Amino acid sequence: MGWYGYLGLWCAAFGGLALIGYVRYLTGATEAQRTVRTVGRIEHVTPPRHGDSRADGISVVVSFQDPSTGAEFTVTDGGEAGERGERIRTAWVGRPIGVHYPRGNPHAYRFTQDATEGPRGGLGRPNFALFLVYAGVVTVAAIERGWPWALLGFAGPWSCSLAYHLPENVRDTRRRRETLAAMTAVPGRVVAVLKRVSTDEDGHTVTTHVPVVTFTTRDGTTVTAYCDRSLRDPEGSYGRELTIHHAPHDPADFTPDLAGAHRAWRQGIVIDALGSSLVVASAVVGAVAL
Repeated sequence: MGWYGYLGLWCAAFGGLALIGYVRYLTGATEAQRTVRTVGRIEHVTPPRHGDSRADGISVVVSFQDPSTGAEFTVTDGGEAGERGERIRTAWVGRPIGVHYPRGNPHAYRFTQDATEGPRGGLGRPNFALFLVYAGVVTVAAIERGWPWALLGFAGPWSCSLAYHLPENVRDTRRRRETLAAMTAVPGRVVAVLKRVSTDEDGHTVTTHVPVVTFTTRDGTTVTAYCDRSLRDPEGSYGRELTIHHAPHDPADFTPDLAGAHRAWRQGIVIDALGSSLVVASAVVGAVAL
């Protein structure tokens, strides 16, 4: 069987999966469409103990209302890693938190830290299957007609996507710069150091440490949060006093190293610019070489 035969099988298989996915979406049968998404409120926060596992997260008590019945629920994640959705890494009393569960079964709740997350339609898998069909066509075209088709086929649509999202990316970059400039400095303290012991593929034991900090914002909100980055000697940081810089309207956006956050912002701009330039250049080279 030649290339066209393999291409036919590839396209038929993934095209069929895409068609099934789109049919399920149109009939409202996808898991995402059958999931209720609402916003809860953290009512109580229990800081982790020094030496606990980093995988457990911060234990919280959350209240939420079922939109369909109006019933009120007060539930907890109990620090159960992965059993109640996302691990809670930053918490304070009153923080909005996303809650989702199967329609009609609020007791099967799961948490997500992004309370602003919108409803999902369940098109991720069929769209990816359709992309694989496109990738198969481009690959065969590149083999049959030469490498310029590969550059144009893959870099061309990507370049169009970058151009479409460029204004929003510029606005995000500007907003991040303004957020860093407006950050407020408050005292904080490392109240626990969590650890995780794992074994790599060579059989060596690897131990990672994550400090947990608490700080109180100017308006009196006490925040408990993982501090994964920007803290020297995390293993020996228990009890350390430090300065926390946080966004005025979002204590979850914080850093103990403001200068490092500015460096990371500038590096992100450079990396994005280089990546975008490489994609556009690849599309141009492919178009010229055809």
